[in-house]
Amino acid sequence: MIPANDTRKLNGTAIAVPLLLVTIMWAVFLIEYEIGANFAEYGLKPRTATGLRGILTIPFIHGSWSHLINNSFPMLVLGWALFHFYRSIAVKTIIGILLLSGIWLWISGRSSFHIGASGVVYGLAFFLFVSGWLRREKRVAALSLLVAFLYGGLWWGVLPVDPKISWEGHFWGALAGIALAVLYRKQGPQKPVYQWELEEEDENIEPYWDPENKTAQSENELSRQNDNLKVTYTIVPSKKKDDKSKPKSN
Repeated sequence: MIPANDTRKLNGTAIAVPLLLVTIMWAVFLIEYEIGANFAEYGLKPRTATGLRGILTIPFIHGSWSHLINNSFPMLVLGWALFHFYRSIAVKTIIGILLLSGIWLWISGRSSFHIGASGVVYGLAFFLFVSGWLRREKRVAALSLLVAFLYGGLWWGVLPVDPKISWEGHFWGALAGIALAVLYRKQGPQKPVYQWELEEEDENIEPYWDPENKTAQSENELSRQNDNLKVTYTIVPSKKKDDKSKPKSN
């Protein structure tokens, strides 16, 4: 069992990065609101040189209060879940989602400015859902079901149902999350292997019958015996043979 102090420390570390990202999102929007500026031009515009910077800036720019609020809460929840359950791969996962979804959107998106953290949110949701399904680990599987239940409406966002919404950003974010879940499926939490499963594997091994000892031995037992077996070699000098067969010189 993890001590209470370690658990609090773990939860604090897991929320730190998502909270930092959301804080930047709010800071950028408040600056934009206070000075009366429009930062949409710093978003991602597909197939343009200036639009390339949007690959990195897109999650921090929002068009309205509702847009910002709707992205903030799932970013906190899903970001915490990512850093809590997948600490070893969390940073490269969130960076991978940002870069992959941004690059794919830049290549194939509509010729307009795309803004908002929705692509990253979709990437996190699909990463957690697919990872939980692939790993068959109880906690992660339960989390994936919770994600599907709380953010079930996200699935419709990958379809072109509203021309004002960047469904391409949602789609590529979701695909990036799925791709990274498959890529990192052997990293992070895995399904535990219990002792009874190992014993079953040993029982399935065909035994070897030793006719001298009249006992059946498994291959594992024989392997252990062979490991303990010491072989000693003795070098014996050979006797000199008579040299009669050799031709003699005159």
